[in-house]
Amino acid sequence: MASKARARKPGRSVRRELVLQEGSQAKLREPTRRDWTKKKETAFLTALSETCNVTLACSETGVSVAAVYARRKKNAAFRAAWGEAIAVAYRRVEMALLERALNGTEKVVTRKDGSEERVREYPNSVALQLLKMHKETAEEAEREPGEGEMEELRAKLQGKIARLRQRLIAERVEGQ
Repeated sequence: MASKARARKPGRSVRRELVLQEGSQAKLREPTRRDWTKKKETAFLTALSETCNVTLACSETGVSVAAVYARRKKNAAFRAAWGEAIAVAYRRVEMALLERALNGTEKVVTRKDGSEERVREYPNSVALQLLKMHKETAEEAEREPGEGEMEELRAKLQGKIARLRQRLIAERVEGQ
């Protein structure tokens, strides 16, 4: 689709940024409103890691929900960064819940006579849930992997590298 060039006002400098295009290398040019730039991608991923909410991250960065899901579907690097952003947000939520479980939350209790008292409430159910969720991970972290596990991991990695090589060769053949 051909796009109309925008007329530049005299004295206005061209704002060039790296425009990230699917299936080709990034290009240094003036981005359009719909282009994915490194700056826009970073802003979206930062907002996603802070909010753990795609819709909110989209509205904060001025991109559409459909555009980010389309980019995630087509772009493996973006998909990986998305996963990392969600993991960061998840850990942030988990730490907030842990903080609340350990230190409690302040609650104001109003008595029948109208006086108020401040008490700390400790949500033990949240703490117990966190302990259940991470018991296996904590135990596994303390255990050294056995030789068989290392060989299995090595074999999986070698298989993945072989598949990536085959795909790269196939893409080069198609491109000729």
